[in-house]
Amino acid sequence: MPDSSDLQQIQQAILDWYDEHGRKTLPWQHNINPYRVWLSEVMLQQTTVVAVIPYFERFTEKFPTVADLAAAEVDAVLHLWSGLGYYSRARNLHKAAQMVVNDFDGEFPNNLVGLQKLPGVGRSTAGAIASISMEIRAPILDGNVKRVLCRLHAVSGWPGKSSVAKELWDLSERYTPETRLPAWTQAMMDMGATLCTRSKPDCSNCPISNWCEAHMMGKETRFPESKPKKVLPERQTCMLMIINQHGEVLLEKRPPAGIWGGLWSFPEIDAAEELVETVESTLGMQLSDAETWDSFRHTFSHYHLDIEPVKGFVDTQPSSIADGDQQAWCPMDKVTDLGLPAPVKNLLLRLQKSI
Repeated sequence: MPDSSDLQQIQQAILDWYDEHGRKTLPWQHNINPYRVWLSEVMLQQTTVVAVIPYFERFTEKFPTVADLAAAEVDAVLHLWSGLGYYSRARNLHKAAQMVVNDFDGEFPNNLVGLQKLPGVGRSTAGAIASISMEIRAPILDGNVKRVLCRLHAVSGWPGKSSVAKELWDLSERYTPETRLPAWTQAMMDMGATLCTRSKPDCSNCPISNWCEAHMMGKETRFPESKPKKVLPERQTCMLMIINQHGEVLLEKRPPAGIWGGLWSFPEIDAAEELVETVESTLGMQLSDAETWDSFRHTFSHYHLDIEPVKGFVDTQPSSIADGDQQAWCPMDKVTDLGLPAPVKNLLLRLQKSI
């Protein structure tokens, strides 16, 4: 742990750097309130600032307040989220907004315990909301802050390990000042994002390089240590792009939990062998003019999915679809209004051009 003299000097150096070089024009840094900070923090999980900005702007235009988000249909939320990935974040946003409205009278809890009761809000996100929008002293520990602290104190081990995480939380708590809390929280995130980057840290412009143990050793990129690698399993699926006599495509809504939860996708079968027979037995339809497209790979955090798209036509379809509301025939010019996984959206755009 830093002694009190070093602690104060490091805090002041970081705040001075932020005053001169920190980011202050990001969309969520205007009209600051708990809703906008919360939304930005959730969007920024596993995603870059550049990617998030247009999503944040579209989201806040459509849902300017937490009440607007709570009143929305989950499909509308998922549609605006399409392309950001990790869709459980969007479902949790919707649930949390409804909780704020229904359980907290439309106001975000003004303490860390209450904030962490909201779905999808962990300790670091709660700390960011509290410190930036409420000026409550609360440490944060997102990926950028982990990197800064790991290098500053040459913290060994993968930060996802509980003992390492505890050490980093203790450091973050120790460094968090009593004043200028919004500036401090943003400064720590900015340093990790713009100076103390993963592969090419800009140590020559870092305000705390004189105290940085990793820099003194010349081993900045050794920290933080990576998660032990494991071989990702591979899975295969065949996506059925079925078009009816009206030019509509068959889509189905995935279950709320799991991969692409709550989004619309194509019906899937295990493999394209015995395709016509499988479609008839599972969907009750006679498929014709089947055309197999080139397979491609989509990688999730915990497995690879090899997707084989198959385009086909049906002249007639059952008067009712077996799964009811979970399946629907959608006009081609309306499909992209739905909440769609990125690979499905890309396939639909190709499909529109092919017919």
